[in-house]
Amino acid sequence: MILKEQELQNITGGGISYSILGIIGAIGVFIAGVVDGILRPLKCN
Repeated sequence: MILKEQELQNITGGGISYSILGIIGAIGVFIAGVVDGILRPLKCN
């Protein structure tokens, strides 16, 4: 079966959205900050 051009444009799925990547990145940065604070505690100035 050959798909028409309009049918090809209506196909969705399979991609990771930028918001999910941003959330994963933010969680990674937060965890890195917590680990850094535990391993290398610094006084507030």
